[in-house]
Amino acid sequence: MKFNIKLVYIFLLSIAFISCSSSDDDSGTPDSPYTQYGASFEKMPKKEDAVIYQVNIRAFSQAGTLKGVQDRLTQIQELGANVIYLMPIYPVGKVKASGELGSPYSVKDYKAVNPDFGTLQDLQTLVEEAHKKNMAVILDWVANHTSWDNAWITDHKNWYQQDANGNIIIPPGTNYNDVAQLNFNNTEMKSAMIDAMSYWVYNANIDGFRCDYADPVPQTFWSEAITKLRKIKKNQTILMLAEGSKVNHFAEGFDYTFGFNFFSTLEQVFKDGKPATTIQDSNATEYANNYNTENRIVRYTSNHDVNLSEGTPLELFGGKKGSLATFVVAAYLKSVPMIYNGQEIGYDKRLNYFAKTPIDWSTADASMLAEYKKIIAFRNTSNAVKTGEFTGYSSDAVSAFTMVKDAEKVFVLSNLTSSTVKHLIPSTLKGTWKDAFTGTSVTVGADLTLQPFQYLVLKN
Repeated sequence: MKFNIKLVYIFLLSIAFISCSSSDDDSGTPDSPYTQYGASFEKMPKKEDAVIYQVNIRAFSQAGTLKGVQDRLTQIQELGANVIYLMPIYPVGKVKASGELGSPYSVKDYKAVNPDFGTLQDLQTLVEEAHKKNMAVILDWVANHTSWDNAWITDHKNWYQQDANGNIIIPPGTNYNDVAQLNFNNTEMKSAMIDAMSYWVYNANIDGFRCDYADPVPQTFWSEAITKLRKIKKNQTILMLAEGSKVNHFAEGFDYTFGFNFFSTLEQVFKDGKPATTIQDSNATEYANNYNTENRIVRYTSNHDVNLSEGTPLELFGGKKGSLATFVVAAYLKSVPMIYNGQEIGYDKRLNYFAKTPIDWSTADASMLAEYKKIIAFRNTSNAVKTGEFTGYSSDAVSAFTMVKDAEKVFVLSNLTSSTVKHLIPSTLKGTWKDAFTGTSVTVGADLTLQPFQYLVLKN
């Protein structure tokens, strides 16, 4: 058989070209209209290693801008956080003349930056600078509804749920009159939503999403969206947090769900005098029917909603000492912790996220900030706390538990009352431990006396 040398040469060149073109880079999925901005984030934290810091852009700086967030990246890094979660960055829908700026969760345009916050370039720079400091950046995503002046309202009315008279409705069962309910039976709308989410991964190189009001959104949508989003960054994973409590969210591909029940239980311990044992009961409730031991629930002692409607951690959990004692439990008890901007300095004012209420960072309580740093620093070094097996030993007054991973055991005791209490120690936990914060040797006998709101973190 006679070979055509020229044809063979062309064929070999084409194979080489295809091989180079399909290399494992971040050039994006083949059917995407976008190209990837920026490089893969090589220090992306594993999901179990995350410490999430929630930023209310309007409150975070006097300017209330993305640049204002960038200017304090060092402080977030020094706290020990490695995931920055930005509240919605998008233009806000038109509001009545109330003197307020409107809810950031009323989205007018899914593919734009609120001009009050800055520009796309400002966001790109913020992400780049955060990456340089080994911190990921995730955006708040509002999938369930839009503002009433979103272009989709006029251009695609069938993308929204309507009543019998053809009127677009607000989210069922709510009083959210500033937003319109999307129709997840509409395939075009779902494609447009996923396209808009993809836009930010490509164009700002963000590292994931915290998905607002996730429970009412159909499971099939989240599964499709997360699958497509995870194909974009071929050399990097992305983090997905559901602001929801359904166990199904893990099956959909989310890394985390929200500890609503846990937070509510913490409140009941302080407001209603419920025993500390109810905290470990809540933990069992939130993990019920979850058969993947790697999954974690995000827990917190403050966020933008509870800060505004119910109070700061200082108000809710017994002042400075009580709020720290509660944070230790939330951060260590089989969780991924989340901090809301300002709580780490003991900021005692509520932040109205419908308006500009800048945090006065000059009022920082240095000793409280040092405690937050200490608590987070130990978590960042402890595999037992991050991924270990939980066992509860609580009493009415004390939240007590161990976290165990391989040869490492951590024993946490936190007195959640304003009284001095004696906590009985089971025989299996008696012996010599080290204080996790100081390294000092601690001998644990039949009982331990804890001062009001005192917490001990011991390790073997």
